[in-house]
Amino acid sequence: MQYSNNQAQAQLRRYDADAIARMYRFQPWLLVGRALKIIFLFLSFFIGWQVDASMGKAEGNQQARAEQLRDTLTTLGPTYIKVGQALSTRPDLIRQDFLDELIKLQDQLPPFPTPIALALIEEELGRSVFQLYKEISPLPIAAASLGQVYKAKLHTGEEVAVKVQRPNLYPLITLDLCLMRWAAKTFGHHLPLNLGHDLAMIIDEFGTKLFEEMDYENEGQNAERFAINFAGDPEVKVPCIYCDYTSHHVLTLEWINGYKLTDVAAAQAAGLDSDAIIRICVTSGLRQLLEYGLFHADPHPGNLFAMHAEPGTNVPERMAYIDFGMMDQLEEWMKEKIVDSLVHLINQDYEELANDFVALGFLTADTDIRPIVPALEAVFAQAMGASVADFNFKAITDQFSDLMYEYPFRVPAKFALIIRSLVTQEGLALTLNPEFKIVEIAYPYVARRLLTGESPAFRARLLEVMFKDGKLQWKRLENIINIARSDSNFDLLPTAQMGLQFLMSEEADDFRRQIILALTEDDRLHTEEVQRLWDMVKGELKPDRILNEAWRALVQFGTARTVEAFPALANLSALTGGR
Repeated sequence: MQYSNNQAQAQLRRYDADAIARMYRFQPWLLVGRALKIIFLFLSFFIGWQVDASMGKAEGNQQARAEQLRDTLTTLGPTYIKVGQALSTRPDLIRQDFLDELIKLQDQLPPFPTPIALALIEEELGRSVFQLYKEISPLPIAAASLGQVYKAKLHTGEEVAVKVQRPNLYPLITLDLCLMRWAAKTFGHHLPLNLGHDLAMIIDEFGTKLFEEMDYENEGQNAERFAINFAGDPEVKVPCIYCDYTSHHVLTLEWINGYKLTDVAAAQAAGLDSDAIIRICVTSGLRQLLEYGLFHADPHPGNLFAMHAEPGTNVPERMAYIDFGMMDQLEEWMKEKIVDSLVHLINQDYEELANDFVALGFLTADTDIRPIVPALEAVFAQAMGASVADFNFKAITDQFSDLMYEYPFRVPAKFALIIRSLVTQEGLALTLNPEFKIVEIAYPYVARRLLTGESPAFRARLLEVMFKDGKLQWKRLENIINIARSDSNFDLLPTAQMGLQFLMSEEADDFRRQIILALTEDDRLHTEEVQRLWDMVKGELKPDRILNEAWRALVQFGTARTVEAFPALANLSALTGGR
């Protein structure tokens, strides 16, 4: 028999592929019926498309086909709606007429009746709606794949959004996941790009996240963790969660007064700068991956809003996240390994880059990387040689995908979510500004992180960038400083302070020796390189401030320790004439 929502929930609070398979093992007619419906709807779409093309009516019927695709995804329900949401953020891949229809899947889906929603609120929270809320909108403000949202006001006066889950989600979603996993195991090995190796794992990861997304208490906890990470950041707004008005299927959170990121005209009319919003979006995404590890895996425009800045702050605008159902956590070693791969890419060390791919799970441990190294060089050398203006994330992923036809690359489930998140963010940025290049923001951020990272791990990676074969790469250091300075959030003086503190620490014993050798290598003083660096930064580093910081560091370090640390300092001073 068909499972009701509450029965399925009681049995499966978390995703369990084996339990789902057992659920339908003795109900094969449900699987067959669902599969036939999916095949029929998609087949109808593709046959219609082909008929249009054969009769020369493809252009004239394009809008009708776009509406048919949206209707097909809507009819098939949340799993397929989420596919459409992902496609709706790729203006570089999807025609504009199709894009306009797919965007409607973000929050313009058919709602379910309000009386059902109100009854569910009362059942979940154990009180009548008007005991809970002073007022509530008669119709939903937005309807998405898993639920719909009402605007309400608490008796204490706060405006809130009340998110109510669609009824009977569990039977439909478990049915889809069971079919998708069976198809992955049965036909996955026939797919290109080695997707078959991990397709079932990717579906399991998707299923895990989908079950987490259906638990609104989990979403509330995600929002609170996310808010802690961005506490004190005036450019990122995270709504407050009202836990006393929240359950597994009802979520009450602070109402956000803003503009959807795709509503460019309204945001500009309100005086908001779309390029500034793009910068906040990309930078906050990078911070999630490389600083906090907790990242938003579903940043489509229905979940992101542009807002005016909080009064009293010195930023022109900010961005709000409103949906925290689909999140994931990177372990510390993963964050460090991602930074390693970026460093090796900057250094064009493709053998180490191949080893990074092994460590991250893109290649198995027993893979012979020797033939892969020149292939990586052929792909990435061309991309890294391009100017920032000619480089984008899609270009590099397209080139990298070609490698997957020839070599045993695979996409680990967790990184499938990361790639989806990055591609979605770039697609969203392209919607706001078709000329946008993600690395114009990503390069300065990564350079700033390398220069200002306070952990030993980040300092080690900066040293790896600065030195090659024991020699200081002067030009590379100049480039990193130049790139970091293009980031408006980068302040060179605190970086210099941290550099002095590090230079005077015991941790930097080897580094000090390397610096002295670098300044005197090849039997000459590298005064020209030092002068170039000074010319770059002297406008930002006032001599009196630098001398004060240097003196403070020397006093803290101690005279004896200074002489011990820099045995060649006296000779160096004599050779430069005391300059």
